[in-house]
This record gives sequence, C-alpha cells and structure tokens, in this order.
Amino acid sequence: MRVLGVDFGERRIGLAVSGPSADVVVPVGVVHRRSDAQALEAVAAAARERDAALVVVGVPVRPEGGGESPVAARARSFAKKLETATGLTVELHDEAFTSVSAEGALREAGLRRDRRSGVVDAEAAAELLRDWLSSRPDGTVG
Repeated sequence: MRVLGVDFGERRIGLAVSGPSADVVVPVGVVHRRSDAQALEAVAAAARERDAALVVVGVPVRPEGGGESPVAARARSFAKKLETATGLTVELHDEAFTSVSAEGALREAGLRRDRRSGVVDAEAAAELLRDWLSSRPDGTVG
C-alpha cells in the first residue's frame, strides 16, 4: 500500500510517496499554497495520482514540551480537512527537525542553495514518511 507524506507549510507543502511495499520513499514535489481550498485539492489530487491508501501529515512538536504551536494547530486542521476531502485515513506524525535533516541531506548530495527552492520541502516530506514508516511496529503498513 502506498502512503503519501505531507510536510505542511503556510507557503509550501512538501510531498513524498512510499513504494507499494513501503520499502522505498521518494520525494515527489511541492504544492505552492495560495489557500487551504487550493492546497487541499492539489494534495488530494497527488494522493489519487499516486494511488495512496493513507496520508501522513507532519505536525511540529515543540521540543521543550510547551503547548502546541500555531503551525501545529494549522497542520492538524489541514489534516482533518484532507481526510474529509480524500476519504482516506490521515495520520499525524511528529515532524520535528525534518527540514533541518532534509537541508543536511541535500547539502551532502551537493545541491546548491539556489537550486533547492521547494526541494527541501519535498525532502522534508520524505524524511517525515521514512520516520513514520520506521515507527511502525513490524515495519509494514496496513
């Protein structure tokens, strides 16, 4: 079963998808967010195009254990709307430091900063999805 990873952002939403057996994760692009309605349609279309059976949306958790950030509340709201729009199960997953990790991975791959616009968001979605998959009890989905 394919899973779509979503790294929610107010300006850009990164997307990644797992292979059918969840053994590989590939960054697949970015949605430039203009409104919730436009972003929901674009992410729902990406889920349909890739035959995703489940969606994982990243929620930034404050490392110091404080209350939920405004971005986390927006990501939760977006996830709820996405579940309604797609009819798919949408799970939330801690996305702490995925963008930092993605930046490092891209730097190691030799990608220059000016060539990374949007690429970081897609790679962050891939990092999020890899982490979610590795947190599964038996390493499988479904």
